[in-house]
Amino acid sequence: MKAVWYDRNGPAAEVLTYGDLPTPSPGPGEVLVRLATSGVNPSDWKTRLGRTRPKVFPRIVPHSDGAGRIEAVGEGVDRARIGERVWIWNGQWKRPFGTAAEYIALPSAQAVWLPDNTGFDAGACLGIPALTALHAVLTDGGVTGQRVLVTGGAGAVGHYAIQFARLLGAAQILATVSSEEKAAHALAADADATINYRQEDVPDRIAALTGGHGVDRVVEVDVAGNAKILPAILAPGGICVAYGANQAAATLEFGPAILKGIAVRFFIVYELTEAQRRTAIGAMTTWLERGLLQHAIAARVPLADCARAHEASEQGRHIGNIVLDC
Repeated sequence: MKAVWYDRNGPAAEVLTYGDLPTPSPGPGEVLVRLATSGVNPSDWKTRLGRTRPKVFPRIVPHSDGAGRIEAVGEGVDRARIGERVWIWNGQWKRPFGTAAEYIALPSAQAVWLPDNTGFDAGACLGIPALTALHAVLTDGGVTGQRVLVTGGAGAVGHYAIQFARLLGAAQILATVSSEEKAAHALAADADATINYRQEDVPDRIAALTGGHGVDRVVEVDVAGNAKILPAILAPGGICVAYGANQAAATLEFGPAILKGIAVRFFIVYELTEAQRRTAIGAMTTWLERGLLQHAIAARVPLADCARAHEASEQGRHIGNIVLDC
């Protein structure tokens, strides 16, 4: 099969190789998926650079997200699954071979039924961006009736988080952005208002938009960069749900935080519990079937050009998801 891999950490153009690898076979409890698409996420290029975790496998086929059809099944898996359209989660999490290939063999549960009305390009965006966004708005009681701030509202996770907050009954949805183009993207996802953090004072703007109440929940892409303003923007008893950070440490002022009784919930989508993942997948599947979700596909790139896709993601060239055609 054709695949992309790296044997050492480093820049995309220097370490990513496109060529032939043996086609895997499904083991007991596994399925073999003929991949149509593979999703590129920031965690993929950060791992390739060696920033997030040490390289423990001698050869890595990157990417955790993808979509395609089940071509074969291993012992213990219902043969009726052969031919099923599926999307993938955790394709390369704690495993050496991910979705940047024509085939992947992985546990049956990690290949989720994809409704016929949802394209394989959209399917390659569900494992990390969509599941992260959905858990961020579902956790700790959900967002029904809440005022919600989505930081990075034009990002892959933020774009889904706005939609999910609306579907789950949020009273008001605000989003931070860095340009007029990104503001339009967030508003198109159904945000009520956007805040340009490069031009506006975020706490003052939130106070004005919420009538001084503050937001009940922040869906946070960079808790290290934004922790200092959390006491100012969160309502008493509010929560920040943090799934990302651009630095190793976040500093929060204790006095203002304790006076408001605010909380911070950290999570990583790769380590959701079985129950958490089942709840999120169930809700998302229903919305997919009903055609209620927007999917922002910024670029589709041939598998052979994986290095170019990594560079584009790393440099933030696109608004939306980058998908490889396998």
